[in-house]
Amino acid sequence: MWRRSSRSTGMNNCVETAVLSGGLLAVRDSKRTDGPAVLFTGPAWNGFLACVRAYGPA
Repeated sequence: MWRRSSRSTGMNNCVETAVLSGGLLAVRDSKRTDGPAVLFTGPAWNGFLACVRAYGPA
């Protein structure tokens, strides 16, 4: 099941995440739901979030 941030404005300008079997997390563009998703392991996702929190979005 895909989820959006509670801070999303509803304008389809966000990313969506889904927890997959095997402990993977998928991330996709909400404007291209039929497009590819980026897959993260749990540790890789936590590392990504730590970098975003430390340095902010590009």
